[in-house]
Amino acid sequence: MVDNREGQVLSHIKVLDLTRARAGPTAVRQLADWGAEVVKIETPGDGNGDLGQRHGADFQNLHRNKESLTLDLKSDAGRKIFYRLAKETDVVVENMRPGVKHRLKVDYDTLKEINPRVVYASISGFGQDGPFAERPCLDQIAQGMGGHMMVTGEPGTGPMRSGAAISDMMAGVLCANGISLALLERERSGEGQWVQTSLLEAMIFLLDFQAARWLVDEEVPPQGGNHHPTIAPMGAFRTTDGYINIAPMPYHWETFCRTAELDALLDDPRFESFDARYENRPALIEEIEKVTSTQPSVYWIETLNDARIPCGPIYAMDQVFADPQIRHSGIAKKVTSTGRGEIEIVGQPLHLSRTPNRHDAAIATGAPEFGENTIDVLQRYGYSDDDIAALQKDGVV
Repeated sequence: MVDNREGQVLSHIKVLDLTRARAGPTAVRQLADWGAEVVKIETPGDGNGDLGQRHGADFQNLHRNKESLTLDLKSDAGRKIFYRLAKETDVVVENMRPGVKHRLKVDYDTLKEINPRVVYASISGFGQDGPFAERPCLDQIAQGMGGHMMVTGEPGTGPMRSGAAISDMMAGVLCANGISLALLERERSGEGQWVQTSLLEAMIFLLDFQAARWLVDEEVPPQGGNHHPTIAPMGAFRTTDGYINIAPMPYHWETFCRTAELDALLDDPRFESFDARYENRPALIEEIEKVTSTQPSVYWIETLNDARIPCGPIYAMDQVFADPQIRHSGIAKKVTSTGRGEIEIVGQPLHLSRTPNRHDAAIATGAPEFGENTIDVLQRYGYSDDDIAALQKDGVV
């Protein structure tokens, strides 16, 4: 792996990655993309990983900019190597069920005795303690238990999951944020600490105002389908060739009506106020679609945007990456993968003016092959060729 991280935000940070699945790798990816030296610890003999084929799109996207070290943490020799690396590392990230790391003896209390400056980050399903702490959890479980599936989907159709693994992604980003905060605090205190988040907490945090509707007003939010939970009109509307999103804010109401040739609605008592429009939303949608369904999508997108009314297309994924604004953003980044050659992956949506991330600096690498960097990593930490050969013979690496 080419080490060309100089000038990156986190080029001085070393990370040991014990994560699997999606939430943990998402957190570590944030650090890797911004220049951290990341060593992914993988179990010997488990080359495909837990999400399927190593050369598949998912693995390649999640594990770019990392090195792969095979290491048997169930063996004393493997743990001894891990402790040697941990003594010199800044961050350790794991997303095992809470009890597993203690059984493996790679928990925070163990590692802080070796390295008091270590920032140890944990992502769990439900939290590190509590009645459900040891239950298995995946994104689908968190979406249901966190309330998301009962505010998603058309009214009366039953629970509906989101098409993306949103609790996984949110937990990963929150964890990376917590790591950054802990590293910043360490500059003042000189000490590390334990950063924790969970899929369930991340899911509830992501619900934001929907969760607040219950906590503040004891209002149980219903399903709203493709329309905003509390604002009308705002949602997906039919055109002659499909659907578009139209999202006028309440202060856009008059401008929207006049631009869309819906002037009659301004004098309709059913729609005379914010509350009235919400209460009569089905009738309002019907009236709007009588007009929007007379023109193609592109007509309304251009007409309404010219009037400063938010309006946009509803894309399939191939259309997403063909859009000129999305191409201009650079969110699709080219990397070179040992197993796949040159491919494109999803880049960082965050931009810093003076310190670009690894993709912007054109030094990104694709996901590593299984154990690709085992020898290089061990040599960096002082192991001789004979030491490494013996470890390989014993199946430790």
